[in-house]
Amino acid sequence: MTKPVIGIQLYTFRDVTKDDLLGTIERVAKIGYEAVEFAGYFGHPAKEIRKVLDDNGLKAPSAHVGLNFREPDKFEDDLKREIEYALELGLEYMITPSAPLRDVSAEAELEPIFAMIDRASQLVTEAGLKYGYHNHDFEFRTVGGKTIIDRLLERIPAERLIAQFDLGWVHVGGYSPTEYLQRYKGRVPIVHFKDFVRGREDTEIGRGAVGYDSVLPAALEAGVNTIIVEQEQFASSPFESAAISLEFFKKHGLV
Repeated sequence: MTKPVIGIQLYTFRDVTKDDLLGTIERVAKIGYEAVEFAGYFGHPAKEIRKVLDDNGLKAPSAHVGLNFREPDKFEDDLKREIEYALELGLEYMITPSAPLRDVSAEAELEPIFAMIDRASQLVTEAGLKYGYHNHDFEFRTVGGKTIIDRLLERIPAERLIAQFDLGWVHVGGYSPTEYLQRYKGRVPIVHFKDFVRGREDTEIGRGAVGYDSVLPAALEAGVNTIIVEQEQFASSPFESAAISLEFFKKHGLV
C-alpha cells in the first residue's frame, strides 16, 4: 500500500500566515511535513509561493476556497479568478471549506445551496482541477431523515465532487469516521485529521477521543492518499503542536 502524503492545513498557523505566509511555509517544511493546504494567499503572487514550495521540497495538493454565498451574482466570477490562481500555483484540488447549512431545517432550503456547490463543481472540473467539500459537524444533522452530507454527496456525482472528510468533525457530529470512510470508499482521496478532547475542544493528533490509531488503517483502506492535519487551539504554539501531531505519523511509519 502506497504511503499517503502527510500535510498540514495552513489555517493552523492563521495568526502567523497573515503576516508571514512564506516564512510559515518554510517552518512547516523544517518540522517535517510533506505538504501544505492553503487557506488564503495574503496577496502573494502564485509564482512566488510556488518557488518557496519548490525550494523547500513541499507539495501543495489543495486549497480551501470559499464560495461567495452572500453575493450569488458575483459567485462565478470570483470562483473563476480563484481557479486561475490555483492553476498557476499547480494545485490538484479546490475544496469548499463550508456552506451556510448550519441552520437549514427543510429539504427545500438545501437546494439553492447545493445548486451553487454543483455549479462550482462544474467550473472547477471543467478547468482540469478536482473539486471537493470539507465538512464540519453541522452537515451531520438530519434533514428529512437523512444527513445533509449524505444528501450533498448523492446530489452531485462523484466525478465532480469528492468528499474531503474532516474525520474529527465526523466524530463530533456523532458518527463513526471509519463507517463514513467505508461508505464512500474511493471518493475520499484527501482527508483532514483533527482530534478532539471533549466537545469542540481540539488537540494534537492521537491525544484526543477520535481514535486515530484505528481510523488511520480505515483511511488507507478507503483509498486516502493525502492526510491533512488541522488544529485550532494550542497549549503552547501552533508550531509545537504541529510537531507533536507529526509524531503520530512517525509512530505509524508514514513519515
